Amino acid sequence: MDFKTLLRNRRAIREFQDREVPLDIVKEILQDTCLAPTASNGQPCRFIIIQNRKYLKKLSDESKKNFLADIAANNQSPLTKYEEYLRDENFSVFYNAPCAVFFIGPKNLPSAEVDTALTVAYFMFSATSRGLGTCWIGLGANIRSRQILDEMGITEEDEIIAPIIVGYPISIPEPSERHAPDIVKVI
Repeated sequence: MDFKTLLRNRRAIREFQDREVPLDIVKEILQDTCLAPTASNGQPCRFIIIQNRKYLKKLSDESKKNFLADIAANNQSPLTKYEEYLRDENFSVFYNAPCAVFFIGPKNLPSAEVDTALTVAYFMFSATSRGLGTCWIGLGANIRSRQILDEMGITEEDEIIAPIIVGYPISIPEPSERHAPDIVKVI
């Protein structure tokens, strides 16, 4: 797959074939992911691979519960647009994906979000090159139960930065219309 095709095929995928992603392929993708640039080459991202659909449902339920509590506490929250979905017991924030990889990093590292975003991009491109689809699931990061965080191996010093679902897509949508680069100035 040439680079232009890779860019066109890297779409947010939310519908997957009922097919598992082999762990060795996920590990290969993570190996590629570690080539991403990070501040001072700190490579702060660590990964939690979840291939258990029942456990993903548990995480989805926990995240939905916490978002609904946030909405109840602040009915002006921008999250209210998701409330109907969050109340639907059949809705999975992970879109019933066969696999999710949680990118975690240190809470107190100023570059953690940027480092993770770059690392996630490498993950997504590597997955796409193997015929897999991905999507960053912001709604899946709202895990607050200390018991669940401990089960996942997330310490008090770390946080979930990016839950990424991965699987074999049912289809790859065409890219939505994009505007031309908005170049403010050339000096």
